[in-house]
Amino acid sequence: MKMKTLGLPLAVVALLATAGCSTPTVVTLQNGTQYLTKDMPDTKTKDGFYEFEDISGAKVKVRAAEVANVRKED
Repeated sequence: MKMKTLGLPLAVVALLATAGCSTPTVVTLQNGTQYLTKDMPDTKTKDGFYEFEDISGAKVKVRAAEVANVRKED
């Protein structure tokens, strides 16, 4: 097979594989505040916090007791 005909399908597969790695997630707090994250937040840490980065790039650390819901974005 020629390199050009093999290269395009490989590039498409690589692009799809990297696109599937992120899982936009909504973290809802007990007070109704919602954070949209780029990826699934880290699970509760030893000190009882969730840590994640919101879509603006800000690092957020929230006590686990304040988190009402963590779900994939629709």
